Amino acid sequence: MNPNPYQDSPLPVRDDLAAAHRRVWDHLAAPGTWWNGGERVALAAETRNAPACRLCRERNEALSPAAVTGIHDSLGDLPDNVVEVIHRVRTDPARLTRSWFESIMRSGLTPEQYVEIVSVVVHVVSVDTFARGIGVAPLPLPGPASGEPTRRRPGGAKPGPAWVSWIEAADLTDTEAEAEADIYPKGQAPANVRKAMSLIPAEVRSFFAMCDAQYLGALQIRDFSREFRAISHAQIELLAARVSALNQCFY
Repeated sequence: MNPNPYQDSPLPVRDDLAAAHRRVWDHLAAPGTWWNGGERVALAAETRNAPACRLCRERNEALSPAAVTGIHDSLGDLPDNVVEVIHRVRTDPARLTRSWFESIMRSGLTPEQYVEIVSVVVHVVSVDTFARGIGVAPLPLPGPASGEPTRRRPGGAKPGPAWVSWIEAADLTDTEAEAEADIYPKGQAPANVRKAMSLIPAEVRSFFAMCDAQYLGALQIRDFSREFRAISHAQIELLAARVSALNQCFY
């Protein structure tokens, strides 16, 4: 990808933010932990396709998504259970339930595959939302890189309060303490939102590197002695709270 994907933007875009989004696209194209590069790009393409799905629109209008049955309008490149995850996470995340998640596990997906799908979806939605916000077309999806997934499950991952296993900082194995330590901020207890994807440490690393550029770094958030952006901490949090309310995010 061009070093500056927003060079034609009508608004100025910080160099570090443009670079962060370029890294996201490189990350999506590369073989992941449980999906290869071609599959990950297909996951990204289906994420973009989901808002146009008739079934998803009908479910959003229903009192309960379970009241509407049918077949998703998909691009046809992924299995039905994968499409279901992408479309529900993309279009109706506030009404996901444990019983829905368990049905997805019974369909043949593993928790590890599920977490990586969710990560691809949230990466794409974040970058696409930024493009829409500054009035430019979505970035072209990258061509997939060759290679195989690592298929490595962290040894320290174990069940907790989430639907999937995750890694507590205290449960990092000796090997992971060196390899995965950077998924959590130093000197802070990791928040659940950061632990949520820790079953796939590479996705935590990528997603929060993007968040640091789009929002604030974990240490910057708590440093009220100075401002790091063109708007203040208070203005950032006001915007974040409003967006969370509109998206029915109850975290």
